[in-house]
Amino acid sequence: MTRPTSDPVAIQPFTAPPDAAVRLPGSKSLTNRALVCAALARGESRLRGALFADDTEAMLDGLAALGVHCVADREAATVSVVGCRGRPPAQGALVDARLSGTTSRFLLPVAALANGTVVVDGAPPLRARPMADLLAALVALGAQVEPLGEAGHLPVRIEASGLAGGRVTLRGDVSSQFLSAVLLSGPAMDRGIEVVVDGPLVSVPYVDMTVEVMRAFGAVIDRDEVAGGRTALRVAASDYRADEDHHIEPDASAASYFFAAAAILGGRVRVEGLGTGSRQGDMAFVDVLERMGAEVLRDADATEVRGTGRLEGVTVDLGDLSDTAQTLAAVAVFARGPTTIDGIGFIRAKETDRIGAVVTELRRCGIAAEELPDGMRIHPGTPAPASVRTYDDHRMAMSFALLGLRSPGIVIEDPGCVAKTFPGFWRALEALRP
Repeated sequence: MTRPTSDPVAIQPFTAPPDAAVRLPGSKSLTNRALVCAALARGESRLRGALFADDTEAMLDGLAALGVHCVADREAATVSVVGCRGRPPAQGALVDARLSGTTSRFLLPVAALANGTVVVDGAPPLRARPMADLLAALVALGAQVEPLGEAGHLPVRIEASGLAGGRVTLRGDVSSQFLSAVLLSGPAMDRGIEVVVDGPLVSVPYVDMTVEVMRAFGAVIDRDEVAGGRTALRVAASDYRADEDHHIEPDASAASYFFAAAAILGGRVRVEGLGTGSRQGDMAFVDVLERMGAEVLRDADATEVRGTGRLEGVTVDLGDLSDTAQTLAAVAVFARGPTTIDGIGFIRAKETDRIGAVVTELRRCGIAAEELPDGMRIHPGTPAPASVRTYDDHRMAMSFALLGLRSPGIVIEDPGCVAKTFPGFWRALEALRP
């Protein structure tokens, strides 16, 4: 289950600013959400613009293990999914989520909808990630869950016989993926589901994205306030209906590296397919770049960032777009004045401790940086030659590559880890070179 490491890559600085238009692969978040909805629907769905990367391949394989028939055309970036109408047919299945948090968390409730025994597992780094809140919610909804290792973590065995549904409470400050997971399977539960969110919710745009994808497949979802000012989301019991032409837009998290390259290098990068109507919260990253001094042009079908040669440090809460925190940390190195990133304490439980890892590697590059209780502070400077460890985290590799676009001697260890969400990243980055 462990992906082989790859040889280090030395980043060559650009000798001139980029002037490019790019079209990036589909959104991982939208692809995996749409795959779950299509799998639970009645009828056959067709997804266009789907991402094919380790995380989405893990989802496809997990659905296949549960007996859902998917046909992928990787050249055309399409997937056809024959829905199981809320009852995955497989018995005795083993779902290997590899390193994919969305696959493991989204498929745990799907596995509980089946009949028979299902084991859900993943690679060692995924086993280390927290699952306790989601597993407790599944038990409250009628599942039988047995830990096969450390309690509150994968692997687990689920004695599946469907989910009764009803009311469940989830903490909002751990992972929005837990909330998205139970919502996605809500229509297939006998009584639907009502989820009460206890405390402030992190990564709100990702939950909004979940709701929007579910509605595209016909789910009925209401949201209101309950006692104590808490938020409740209610999903009616019903069949998802197939979507015969479901379009998935490019990945906004992946786009952040290309927008950042323009801001850092003083050039122009236009990302096609991500415009003012984007459903992804990470598009707010360009607003942060604009605050720092970059110029941003937005239209219905594309977004363009132009570097002005001047970047100012900012203080910003990235709780709703935490997947761009590492990208912003790289941009902050080239700003005038320190940058403080708040609201992201929960990313310590991602693929790695993303706060500790960023600060450690920035210091390795000679950049002053500090860990904060809920984030980090980065001081500007000139990166020194260094070999950057990536901690098997795709976003560490892609964000620290940005340092090497301006400063010589930056080497990225295990660059193949980008295959988790963006296998073609290195080619796409090189294509920016004038």
